[in-house]
Amino acid sequence: MTHHENVKKVVLAYSGGLDTSVIVPWLKETFDCEVICFCADLGQEEELEGLEEKALASGASKVYIEDLREEFITQYLFPMMQAGAIYERKYLLGTSAARPLIAKRQVEIAEMEGADAVAHGATGKGNDQVRFELTYMALNPKLRVIAPWRDPRWPIRSREDALAYARERGIPVPHTEKSIYSRDRNIWHLSHEGGPLEDPWNEPDEEMYQLTVSPEAAPDEPEYIEIDFVQGVPKKINGRARGPVELLKELNEIGRRHGIGRVDLVENRLVGMKSRGVYETPGGTILYAAHRELESLTLDRETMHFKDMIAVKYADLVYNGQWFTPLREALDAFVRKTQENVTGTVRLKLYKGNIIVAGRKAPRSLYREDYASFGKMDVYDQTDATGFINLFGLPMKVEALVDMEGGAPNKWRSPDYSKFKRD
Repeated sequence: MTHHENVKKVVLAYSGGLDTSVIVPWLKETFDCEVICFCADLGQEEELEGLEEKALASGASKVYIEDLREEFITQYLFPMMQAGAIYERKYLLGTSAARPLIAKRQVEIAEMEGADAVAHGATGKGNDQVRFELTYMALNPKLRVIAPWRDPRWPIRSREDALAYARERGIPVPHTEKSIYSRDRNIWHLSHEGGPLEDPWNEPDEEMYQLTVSPEAAPDEPEYIEIDFVQGVPKKINGRARGPVELLKELNEIGRRHGIGRVDLVENRLVGMKSRGVYETPGGTILYAAHRELESLTLDRETMHFKDMIAVKYADLVYNGQWFTPLREALDAFVRKTQENVTGTVRLKLYKGNIIVAGRKAPRSLYREDYASFGKMDVYDQTDATGFINLFGLPMKVEALVDMEGGAPNKWRSPDYSKFKRD
């Protein structure tokens, strides 16, 4: 690891938890360098309390805590929602989308501070190490990267090791009770991994959930809400305008009380293993559902079907940490174009974990009652369908005729169909 030995100043992505608290003194001792801590406020709420004091007490020379919630929502979450990106049919990418933003700001602070290295506390088993480091590569490949969990000199293999290491150095240990779960929280979601969840046969304990009530405990009366979008961006709830942060907080609260947005998923990690995670994404789940309904009115068939195809690729890019890539940028340009007419209102009924569509309307709706009905009209002449069906089915017809003329059996029919023929 000699290429790190001349590190003078490092910027650490810092959360205030036990792991990153211990990384600060380890960096100072191992590299004899100055350590600057950076924490992005993405809506972790109480996790941010006392963060600056903790970081300074563990040996940091300076601490940056920056509120990036609005940038997170408008530049990452909304574009992802407009793309319809969902990883492996379930995961709304709450942690995946946050990492490139954190790492981007970390690089900017490193440049401002004249640091020569960046560090993160992600382990060598997970996806986050990739997301952090791909962002560093894309934005400033000259910065050195220190990943303690992959460094052979890193002395910590357990929580007990970390506690002992901190005590020896007089570092105040975060006094939060150790959860049996590994969690990541921001304004979009809360993830749970580890503990009893490591056996995919185990049903999650109700006490594990923190952002949502159980569907059983949700109100016995449904709640109706209306969400207004302008060009694919949510702007109002029940007719009242909201900024992005307030809008998402309000939807989180509405979703919370109705048990909306719980997902239990065995997912394929980028590093090759499967892992089981449980996610709570109350407001995001509501937004995805509402946005999809509005698109059903405003997108033409070919655009919608093609967009569904690229949604899978977009989700893969986000999950794999490939946010700062030409492909993601190009997909965003396509998605932005599709959103030009995605303006209108969606009414949803929320009831015991369910999101039930109760209505949708749009000024540029492509659904026309007068075209869809069965009456005679100028736009659609039913007799036109005869020629259309003949042409649409022509390849099938030709193949069947070739089989018949050659005496070959029709491969789509049961082999013994001949016994049904009349003499």
